[in-house]
Amino acid sequence: MPQATIDPALAPQHGLLTLRALEDAGHEAWVVGGWVRDALRGVVAHDVDVCTSAPWPQSKVALEAAGFVVHETGTAHGTVTAVVCGEPVEVTTYRIDGAYTDQRHPDSVTFVTDVREDLARRDFTVNAMAWHPTRGLLDPFGGAKDVAVGVIRAVGDPAVRFDEDALRILRAVRFAARLDFDIEPATQAALRAAAPTLAGVAQERIGTELRGIMVSGRAAWALRHQREVMFAALPELAPMEGFDQRSRYHCFDVLEHTICVMEGVEQLTVGKASERLRWAAMLHDIGKPTSFTVDEAGQGHFYGHPGRGRDVSAILLRRLAIPHELANPILALVRYHDRPCAPKVEPVLKLTASVAAMSGLKRRDEVLELMHELVCLRRADALAKAPAYRIYARELDDHEAVLEKIEREGLCWSTRDLAVSGADVMAACGIAPGPAVGERLSALLADVMAERVPNDRSSLLAWLGRG
Repeated sequence: MPQATIDPALAPQHGLLTLRALEDAGHEAWVVGGWVRDALRGVVAHDVDVCTSAPWPQSKVALEAAGFVVHETGTAHGTVTAVVCGEPVEVTTYRIDGAYTDQRHPDSVTFVTDVREDLARRDFTVNAMAWHPTRGLLDPFGGAKDVAVGVIRAVGDPAVRFDEDALRILRAVRFAARLDFDIEPATQAALRAAAPTLAGVAQERIGTELRGIMVSGRAAWALRHQREVMFAALPELAPMEGFDQRSRYHCFDVLEHTICVMEGVEQLTVGKASERLRWAAMLHDIGKPTSFTVDEAGQGHFYGHPGRGRDVSAILLRRLAIPHELANPILALVRYHDRPCAPKVEPVLKLTASVAAMSGLKRRDEVLELMHELVCLRRADALAKAPAYRIYARELDDHEAVLEKIEREGLCWSTRDLAVSGADVMAACGIAPGPAVGERLSALLADVMAERVPNDRSSLLAWLGRG
């Protein structure tokens, strides 16, 4: 295989200036980590990390002498952050790590003068390379070859790497998902064996890695092919495996149905699904195993599973420290993914009001975007049923048409969107502030949603005058 090279023109100016400042002060420095990996893939990355022979106080002196602002962001591990051309650049002293008795942090770090020793402590070969615009690529573990063939491989003994920090198990899956790489067999065997140790990892760290898998668009691949790891990270998924739905509507167990729905939302959105839609696709039937009943004819039913799924998902997302602005729309999609709704204006507006309330979204465009995502989820759900029942996916075209009418005509589902206010109600009806004002607005909204009165000021005032 030809020697791998990186075009120096790919390097961002803030990275090159950082190297120059350190080397002008007599220190050795290299660009390391993800930027090197992505540059070998021909992907221009913006974030740059730099490793140097200089102890951090000397790094700080050299960088400040070059006119950069420097923050002491991790000096215990030899790291400072320089602001160069308005961009942050992490600069870290070469180091080796001591034992990881807590399976997260090294008990100690030792600063060294050889960058190869620093690269040897890193997790995967594709992340264990260094680059310099004149010295070229330093690749002691074959990372460039692994990038070229699309493989995630642990540096050294994979069992040792995962024992040092169990989160690397999930990081391997994230990198494979994000880069569309395979996991090398020995590394794969080690991460499966070590998967149970994820139980000792802080949940917010797991949440961060899972979000990385979600935004890759390949969470379905992870759940299908890295099941042990995903179950260790999300134990609530495990009961879905092999769960026979015993229903004529379904030809898959709950887990395979879920994976098909996850694949479906990617196909329906041409790989552009939002993160919240991807989470909802994975979690939409998580309430089924605990909602299962069998009737006298032997048919399985899951009465109330959307509500149960919403409750389970709420606990799960809170545990993973998923932010509310993401979690609440996910919960709305899970809760209403199976809600019966006729493709007519009034029921769709009522459903929209419920989705808006649970999601916490206020702006019309945001709520309507979420409603389109709900239709997408329901369409993917239908396509993952037994063949005879996939026709429902086509029926959802009528729901899309109603949403388009709501958007086009500015139809409302909230009293905030009415063309009159509480003050108008009080003036027109001669009533004082109090619950009666809200009751009149709600009654007025009901007639507007039912298309018995148009949402224009004169019509609404006439309606109030009749009251």
